Amino acid sequence: MREMSSGLPGAGWFADPAGSGRMRWWDGSGWTDGFADEDGASPYPPPSPVTGGAPGAPRRRSPKWKWLAVVGAAVVGLIVVAGLVGSPDDDAGTVDTVAGSSTTTTPPTTSSSSSSASPSAVATGTRMQGREAMVALGKLDELDVKGRAPKTGYSRDEFGSRWSDDVDVEGGHNGCDTRNDMLKGLDDVTFKPGTRDCVVLSGTLRDPYTGRDIEFVRGEKSSSAVQIDHIVALSDAWQKGAQKLSADERRDLANDPINLQPTDGPTNSRKSDGDAATWLPPKKSYRCTYVSRQIDVKTKYRLWVTTAEKSAMQRVLETCGATITESSTTSSEAPARTTETERATETERTRTRTRTPTTTTDTPIRTPNRVVELPVEETVTPEMTVVPEPTVVPETTEVPDSGGSVYYANCSAVRAAGADPIYAGQPGYSRKLDRDGDGVACE
Repeated sequence: MREMSSGLPGAGWFADPAGSGRMRWWDGSGWTDGFADEDGASPYPPPSPVTGGAPGAPRRRSPKWKWLAVVGAAVVGLIVVAGLVGSPDDDAGTVDTVAGSSTTTTPPTTSSSSSSASPSAVATGTRMQGREAMVALGKLDELDVKGRAPKTGYSRDEFGSRWSDDVDVEGGHNGCDTRNDMLKGLDDVTFKPGTRDCVVLSGTLRDPYTGRDIEFVRGEKSSSAVQIDHIVALSDAWQKGAQKLSADERRDLANDPINLQPTDGPTNSRKSDGDAATWLPPKKSYRCTYVSRQIDVKTKYRLWVTTAEKSAMQRVLETCGATITESSTTSSEAPARTTETERATETERTRTRTRTPTTTTDTPIRTPNRVVELPVEETVTPEMTVVPEPTVVPETTEVPDSGGSVYYANCSAVRAAGADPIYAGQPGYSRKLDRDGDGVACE
């Protein structure tokens, strides 16, 4: 064996230290994967000497494994990049997790959602969101654009009994009221015994409006923590075409799952009867779905939108990948059709017209033989002043010596005032109006 100045033997064939009984090539610094045939001849040229190692040391990794490792790392890197590019935007605090190992990845966690989510729920990727946003934008462009009609004649009773099961929409005629049908979509629900799984006692809401988890417990003081929001508020619907629907259609509108969403009670109260131009969910990543659901409702029930409302919806859909075209932004707002009630109100309004005194000027007209002077009357444009319609204020009665709290004699008075339902702690709530003691009166 030829020794080098370093004290290590030179390159050559030696007995395999692993005990295979075969001759193995030593490259002068480390063992290789080269084994000699039985006659001792090498089937391939000896590998180039490399630094490091000694006879008996663990064999080094062959160069071909380096290439496999590099290719594998590149593939994993491409998968990670593709996952980041395709993931949808969400509120701060939502993070896509990728394992630190170069060979394994952690699959994304699927978030729970309410069972009342419409088919236009938030997409799982940017491309999917863009396609859905374009579909919603196309439906929006097909809706009529008109001014908001007066609220004259609106009453909650115009939309039927609250949470009626006598409707021709999903969940109708199943023996359970609509509110409990919607609460069934909560996580980990429990039911009141003896109600055929109709009355929900508790559950956890994954609120899409706020992104928070809200615990629901049925009770006089706790039920109001979770309320059922009408995606298109009934008052807003009344002023944008619902007054022309039949009584059955209005009842369906008020109980249709595509128009209902369990949500945080205080958030629902802040929304009131606002449309997309005045209120959007606090959680920005849900706004596209929220607007898309409003468009679905208005399409199904032939309701219209105002110019401001349509512009707000377009802005939201644009953030989700929809492309706003010139034709989408040039629609004009037509006045809402006048109902008989509105015409009666119009006749009671006082109109004053102001006319500018008529003046004349003598304009000479020259002819070949003479000049003829003709009087010319200036055009007078009448100005019209319209006295605005007075705001209708619900009639309520204040209880003497009660600190100014609102009092309703019965649920009919509550509905006539448009204040139903009333939750525990709100003005006008009393236990005698809350028949089942769940904290929601006149529901």
